[in-house]
Parts: sequence; C-alpha cells; structure tokens
Amino acid sequence: MPLTDAPLDELVVYRPEMQAPPDFDAFWEQTLAEARSAGGAVETTEVTDRHLLRTVEVADVRFPGFGGDPVAAWLLRPRGNDGPLPVVVTYMGYSCGRGLPTDHLLWSAAGYAQLVVDSRGQGHDTPDLAASGGTQWAKGLMTRGIDSPDDYYYRRLITDCVRAVDAVPHLPAVDPDRVVVTGGSQGGGLTIAVAGLARERVAAALPDVPFLCHFRRAAEMAGEGPYVEIAEYLRWHSRHRVEPAFSTLSYFDGVHFAQRATAPSLFSVGLMDPVCPPSTVYAAFNHYAGEDRTMTVWPFADHGGGYGSNPVTQLEWLRDRDLAP
Repeated sequence: MPLTDAPLDELVVYRPEMQAPPDFDAFWEQTLAEARSAGGAVETTEVTDRHLLRTVEVADVRFPGFGGDPVAAWLLRPRGNDGPLPVVVTYMGYSCGRGLPTDHLLWSAAGYAQLVVDSRGQGHDTPDLAASGGTQWAKGLMTRGIDSPDDYYYRRLITDCVRAVDAVPHLPAVDPDRVVVTGGSQGGGLTIAVAGLARERVAAALPDVPFLCHFRRAAEMAGEGPYVEIAEYLRWHSRHRVEPAFSTLSYFDGVHFAQRATAPSLFSVGLMDPVCPPSTVYAAFNHYAGEDRTMTVWPFADHGGGYGSNPVTQLEWLRDRDLAP
C-alpha cells in the first residue's frame, strides 16, 4: 500500500488555518446543559460469570446521554481490587458498538478500570432514539442530519461520550480524578471531542488514528471508509449544498475540539492510511492546545495503525505520567 498523503516532513508542520464557528462554544454549552438537565440515573449491574472470567469483574452500566436517553456501557475492573483505580473511558470505531466484555480485557489486565461506551445507532444496545425510525444500520451516519448542526448525528453521539465522563464519579472503585479517554478511528475523534469539551475532568487523551478531523480535506482525499459518504452525498446533490454541509460539519471537527483541549495527549497516525489521511490527523495534533502532546508514527501502517504494538506504547506513556494503577 503506498503513502496516501504528503511526506512526513511536511505533515509534521501541517497546521491549516481553521476557525471554529463564532457560536461553537455556545452551541456545545447549550447542548451539554440540555442533556444534563434531562436527568436520569447511572445504573450498574454486575454480570460477571465467575467461572469464565476469573480475574476481572464486569458490570453492565446504563447512563443518561443526549436527551436523557439511556446509553449502554461495560465497566471492567481487576477482580478483588476495590480501588480507587484510574479509569480508561473507551469510545468505539465507526459501525461498532460496545460488543462483548471479552473484547475488552487489556486495560483490566494492566490494572485499570475501563468503561466501554456503546455508540448509539451503531451497536445493538443503544438505539438512536432521536433519529427517524429509531434504530438504523450505521452506514450513512456521516450525512444523517447534515442540513443542521442541531440535527446532525454526531451532536448526539459526542454528547453521549461527554456524559460518559460525567458518569464516572457514580461508578464503583474508580478515581474520577484519573480519567483517561481513548479510542481508535471514530473513537479517536470522539476522544479529541471529549478532551475539548470536558477538559477539566480528563487527565489524559489517547486518540488512535483519529477520524472526524479536518472534514473538508478528508472528504477530498480519503479513498476508503466513512468520509467517502460525504463525497458521495455531495456528488449526487446540488453543488449549492456543499458549503452548508461543511458549515454543519465545522461544529463537529476534531481540529476545533483540539484547539480547546489541554490534557496530556498521545496521538497515533499511519502514513499509509487510506481511511483517515495522515494530514487530517496532523491538523488536529498540531492545533492541540495541550503542551504535553506526543505523536506515534507508524510509517508503513494502514488504518490499523500500530495494531498490537500500540497498547504497549500507550501503557508506557501513561506510566511515565504517573497514571498507572
């Protein structure tokens, strides 16, 4: 697979001029205030089969998200450890839900608590109730509600992800002062969004090959993956809808969230990534407001990034910042 973007020496200094909409902060303050005022409780139910998982405790969690809608999550903790433990809040990739607890054993094996957040309308356990028809297949999410920031799908999903961090103090045996947010691809973009919107409560951010960044360049360059949905939508609709579409997307661009994020961050990028062009990742990284920011470069990687090597890098990086259990 060939390089998909500019040479590395150009990428490391790629910092496009990008201004958030004038009402960007007000939009998100109002969105989050409305979600929080909708009420709802955090509910935790132990579900571990002790004969199958002998070293980890698993709980099914439901917390209120956008509009107070219940959002599903898994809470995994090392068995017998009453904490308080640092907690890794994990967001999922495009078209993926929270899956099964056995999909997520790394962080508990390393001694952390982990909250695995379902993605509304993508997993099986959290329907997108605000969308017409309730649950839908994930394909097409990039343009669902694109005519208005108020109706755009990612307004709801990003709000859910912030509310997951709001739920942390209500979880057993976790330390709300040591919240690490992470995810790959879509989960990486959501990580940046939460780092920008909940910066007072995020101790570290680990966005891996992040999606949802520098939308216009991504839609123009990506040869595979969800950004293609935007290009296809604009190809078959009037050219007069191009600027309104990107105006909506500007409220959800990872670059603008990065400009507001301050937590220490560890990004990763694959230089042969056809899904999230490397320049879009560097656009967010180079705009990231936190002083402690690091990029892990995987020179011959596609959208899988560092695959099994990346968690080792993340664990070492967290240890060096006193965020190990």
